[in-house]
Amino acid sequence: MQADEAEALWYVAPGVAEIRAEPLPPPRAGEVRVRAVAGALSRGTERLVFSGRVPESEFARMRGPGMAGDFPFPVKYGYATVGIVEAGPEALRGRTVFALHPHQTVFVLPADAVTVVPASMPPRRAALAANMETALNAIWDAGAAPADRIAVVGGGTVGCLCAWLCGRLPGAEVTLVDVDAGRASVAHALGVGFLAPDAAPQDCDLVIHASASAEGLATAIRLAGEEATVLELSWFGSEDVRVPLGGAFHSRRLRLQSSQVGKVSAHHRPRWTHARRMAAAMALLDAPELDALLAPDIDFHALPSALEGTFAPAGGVLTQTIRYPATRSSAIRSPAAGKD
Repeated sequence: MQADEAEALWYVAPGVAEIRAEPLPPPRAGEVRVRAVAGALSRGTERLVFSGRVPESEFARMRGPGMAGDFPFPVKYGYATVGIVEAGPEALRGRTVFALHPHQTVFVLPADAVTVVPASMPPRRAALAANMETALNAIWDAGAAPADRIAVVGGGTVGCLCAWLCGRLPGAEVTLVDVDAGRASVAHALGVGFLAPDAAPQDCDLVIHASASAEGLATAIRLAGEEATVLELSWFGSEDVRVPLGGAFHSRRLRLQSSQVGKVSAHHRPRWTHARRMAAAMALLDAPELDALLAPDIDFHALPSALEGTFAPAGGVLTQTIRYPATRSSAIRSPAAGKD
């Protein structure tokens, strides 16, 4: 690979991904060049992209920073990369930074689009920053409060981070609810309770749903107490989901609310920018117990063959982290090697 080329992961067809070579422009004034050292896959959103389940109505809204191509395929997509600044403003050179950028070995972007990672934080944990930002925004949307009884249905990465944040509220009774009994050890590491759906506490003041399943949403509604909020964090893509609005849903005057990280929560929007929220998310990650969410690394070049198993619902993976090569590799696929 030439010095002015990068390697990037592209989703090219349902269930198919490949690594391609692409030109790397030199950084201009106000830009940085970042060489990736760690990253993370989104098992929610990226699974939908990988399987071609992004609805056409969301093609424009789903475009992320640094994305290339067009939905449904081929697209270069992702938003969790940690790297070292190789070139750019003096204050950033040599610093470890997080960027909302697709999975790519080296890239150029505006200097104000990176967030500095604290020196005390392992780069692979910093790759959780986008997930923590989503969880933080959700807690703002939900209005979680001290002493609340809170259930988080769905023990994926974002659900676990929501449970951890709620567990830090004084006097809060927080339970992570999941069908996978293996999540109990993760909940213990995060300092919150764990129960299966049929044993979960009812009459909750707040229920956060993050299981991305209709069954999980039904459980969340069942656990909510009188006039409580059910915060929906799952995104189902093109899938139609049955919502059980019969039974006691209306008599209990439940509130079903969506949350999405694209906009700062309305409660904070007048004062908080996206940059301030991301900086806060990064600071919150300075907690060693959050390493319990990280799966063993996958080498960047192994991603195309590993994605199917990683994204499998029964795979048991929480946050799949990526290890980037320490040196440039020549084992790449050039765009000229095939046509889309």
